[in-house]
Amino acid sequence: MVQPLTRATVYQNGIMSGVRMDKWLWAARFFKTRALAARACALGRIQCNGQQSKASREVRAGDLLQVKNDSGEFQLQVLLLTEMRGPATVAQTLYIETEASRELREKLAEERKAMPHLQALHESRPSKRDRRELNQVRGRL
Repeated sequence: MVQPLTRATVYQNGIMSGVRMDKWLWAARFFKTRALAARACALGRIQCNGQQSKASREVRAGDLLQVKNDSGEFQLQVLLLTEMRGPATVAQTLYIETEASRELREKLAEERKAMPHLQALHESRPSKRDRRELNQVRGRL
């Protein structure tokens, strides 16, 4: 009696041929949890080779991914596959980011730094002085 394979990972000649999208995104440290990676896939924030992908889709070496998360938008090529999350230095070896993507992210970061910082909003009611300044800005007497 032959038992079916229960693992979802497929090996060919001892080499991993594909990994679930959510597992790879988690292992590559684009998301803190697999649940967040799966949710990003469900919301359409992950594209693989130009097509919207599901969390269960298999990622293979050489795939082109477009990942949108809180840190920005990444366009990258998958180099290595793994299901295990490791240190950030190891995770950075799993992919290579395109030059255009890197330049765009750096440009956006510079623009954010150049923006003037707004004053923190007051937690309490405005003082008499604050009210006078607000009225002056609004053009009231």
